[in-house]
Amino acid sequence: MTRGVKWPACGKWPVCRRNPTVGLGCANAGGMSSLLEALTDEAKKKDVVKDCCELIDAEVKDKGGISGLAIKAGYGTVKGIKPGFIEKAVEDLLPEFAKALDPIYTDAKSQNKPVADFFSSNTSRVADALLAITDAKAARAKSGVAKSAYDKLRGSAKKNVEQAVPRLGKLIEKYGN
Repeated sequence: MTRGVKWPACGKWPVCRRNPTVGLGCANAGGMSSLLEALTDEAKKKDVVKDCCELIDAEVKDKGGISGLAIKAGYGTVKGIKPGFIEKAVEDLLPEFAKALDPIYTDAKSQNKPVADFFSSNTSRVADALLAITDAKAARAKSGVAKSAYDKLRGSAKKNVEQAVPRLGKLIEKYGN
């Protein structure tokens, strides 16, 4: 160790993935982990997935109007035909979503702002980060039916994701800290 250099609790500095520059400190100082590490930690991953599924259930339940009826019907059909499908999808997407949201989470933390509030004031940025993941998945889908269904829903997706961001921010704050 170099004299006078403070090494953070993570032990990753000066070769830290967040700030490899010696002398500038480390975003992990004090034990701050990435959002990916926080959300996929085996000790809490099951609870994170459960809470994400409850968030989705609540968002679907809150939808109104004609489009809300369609969303509720489709969601209910998927849950009825393939029990456990939503949980599996959340578990599979969680690492990619966490990586996509990590820069926003890090911005909130570096500005000493509550994550939930920061996410709520950056709904478009959060939605874009999440939809970039699903857009890429849809583009790689082998099923023409899946691609077509996604394309039909994509137009209203950003609005729906933005509406879910306040709940998502609270969830991230709960597990990210």
